[in-house]
Amino acid sequence: MVSGKRRKAGEFDLKTGDELKAVLRHTTHVYHGGACCETDKVGFVTPENRPIEELVVDTTQGFIPLWDRDVILNWRFQEQSLLRFAKPEAVKTYVRRLFGETLIRWGDAVPVRFSETAEPWDFEIVVRADDNCSSFGCTLARAFFPDAGQHELVLFPKMFEQEREEQVETFAHELGHVFGLRHFFAKVSEAGYASEIFGVHDERSIMNYGIHSTLTQTDINDLTRLYQRAWSGALKKINGTPIRLMRPFSHFRQKAELPPQFALVAQVAP
Repeated sequence: MVSGKRRKAGEFDLKTGDELKAVLRHTTHVYHGGACCETDKVGFVTPENRPIEELVVDTTQGFIPLWDRDVILNWRFQEQSLLRFAKPEAVKTYVRRLFGETLIRWGDAVPVRFSETAEPWDFEIVVRADDNCSSFGCTLARAFFPDAGQHELVLFPKMFEQEREEQVETFAHELGHVFGLRHFFAKVSEAGYASEIFGVHDERSIMNYGIHSTLTQTDINDLTRLYQRAWSGALKKINGTPIRLMRPFSHFRQKAELPPQFALVAQVAP
């Protein structure tokens, strides 16, 4: 339906100016001079007085989800998202190379393998034709955390306007979320976006803020050690929060099984 009438001011008026910025400041993770990350919410510099030189992992569900050993994440391009591009195959080639270069940066720390596969898929790479900006900055990319669902890894045009190194580090940051990492200063007590802390590293981290947001060898070493200890069974909890090793959607689809979060529902359904 199309209407030429302007709606009257009232219940659906939006915040503007300083009032809007104040809200966004507390809900937006900003790094690299104005770039925003939507995958994770903003963190805080000194969560519960804990030291900041530590690696932060996701506990949004009340446990720490990490990928199980020998996981392959199947991915594909979301073809519909490419329809507005004049040369969609060129876009695909560019993104594949960027993806590959980023994986090389993470090196042996990468805890999963990736396979470009149409079906069954675990996530789609979505290349947006329009930016997602607010008065606080522009989102460059958005990813997801480990679980058995199907997801999107979204890339916005603003990311491709950055220098190549910036694009790689943005991709590395989002892959950090895919591997289970939260923002460096994620607030432990924030119930909706909880986290726990593992390892020790210097202030410069790909999951950190601003000028400190860069992939370091310590990031790589911490992630490697986290997964090695979790897979071996030597690390079952972090600060009292249990670790749960996850299998992707494609694993259960190929075995004609239901992911754990759906299995109980299927058992009790009439």
